[in-house]
Amino acid sequence: MRNILIFFFIGLISNIQAQNSILQSGPMLGPITLRDATIWVQAKQVSYVQIEYRAKNSADKFIESAPTMADAQNNFIVSIHLHDLIPGTNYEYKVKLKNEYLQLPYPLEFKTQEQWQFRKDAPDFTFVAGSCFYINDTAYDRPGKPYGGEYEIIKHITNSKPDLMIWLGDNTYLREGDFESRSGIYYRNTHTRSLAELQPLLAATPHYAIWDDHDYGTNDSDWTYPLKHHALDAFKQFWPSESYGAGHTEGVTSSFGWNDCQFFMLDNRWYRTVQTEDGTILGDMQKYWFKEALLASKATFKFVAVGGQFLSDYAAFENFANYKAEREELIQFIDDNNIKNVIFLTGDRHHSEISKLITSKGNIIYDVTSSAITSTTYDHSKEPNSHRVEGSMISERNFAIFNVTGERKNRKLSVVFKNTQGKEVYNYSFE
Repeated sequence: MRNILIFFFIGLISNIQAQNSILQSGPMLGPITLRDATIWVQAKQVSYVQIEYRAKNSADKFIESAPTMADAQNNFIVSIHLHDLIPGTNYEYKVKLKNEYLQLPYPLEFKTQEQWQFRKDAPDFTFVAGSCFYINDTAYDRPGKPYGGEYEIIKHITNSKPDLMIWLGDNTYLREGDFESRSGIYYRNTHTRSLAELQPLLAATPHYAIWDDHDYGTNDSDWTYPLKHHALDAFKQFWPSESYGAGHTEGVTSSFGWNDCQFFMLDNRWYRTVQTEDGTILGDMQKYWFKEALLASKATFKFVAVGGQFLSDYAAFENFANYKAEREELIQFIDDNNIKNVIFLTGDRHHSEISKLITSKGNIIYDVTSSAITSTTYDHSKEPNSHRVEGSMISERNFAIFNVTGERKNRKLSVVFKNTQGKEVYNYSFE
């Protein structure tokens, strides 16, 4: 019996090792709606990828997706779209690579969003937001102390079991040798996505993303970056979404709903002009769409994800305060139209904090900065920001967990920040 078990485990290990020679990273859950789900996989070589899925614990046969070819032309990436799913249902699935099932030490499951409208109150949910995800690569990093570290924080994000995760830019860091070529851009994205500690999180929850300068191009890059179309192709491949280009925009602008909330995913790079007070970060087309979308939204909370702090009035680094006219235009628009419960979700700054602005009409706008996950952080507590919520500055690696709870007419929003040990370092309840 002992020998049989030994041979079994040797065979299992050999099978996993063989699969690892084919699988580069994933599977990752992309956007999930009431009736659709996207599953992303990157292989190392030419292979067919297939998903088999069914309602969890069901006796039904697994439904097979059509086999999809991962080849060099698509950088061995496939995003398989599952449709005609049942709302509010837990699903289990299997992944086939070259006709072999992946065997992973964590479950492959997802849940479709609930069909609550006109039936009951919106379900409670949680989501994680974070930015600045630097993964060391000694051959290409600058000399000295590694800029990334404490990858154990990823385990604590996974253990928090969010319903979804919002990546707020600088989700990878293009280095010299990366941003000069298409191959370099794809190398860097592949290297970051392949981190072993990241794989359980990729499979655990749906992922949505915007970009900032480091996953778009060079440091502080703007619309003039000459390889922006290569960066856009890579971003769309590594972060699948069906709503890129919302409002006839050209970059990664998108939007999606989750229960009674709406997320506006803005692009702060594609149209960004050289920095002046009268310049633009968002560009006329995106800004027009954003205003119209805010007016049209019936969401309880309107989360606006954009790289760079919006509310801070410190005109330095890449804050919106450097583009003073555009910042004031958007604040005035929100105030003039009495748009309630607008919460900006921002990153970039290598510290976390909450900013709060009470407008002339008494409307409240928030900006929650969540940074950094694995990049080096800095103590910016002496940096002037008249809108900072006292005590909210966090100068260590961290991530933010948002909680949306309560009955329809009394929805509540709160946030908890946790550090690399999974310990709570700050919490806040929004008015």
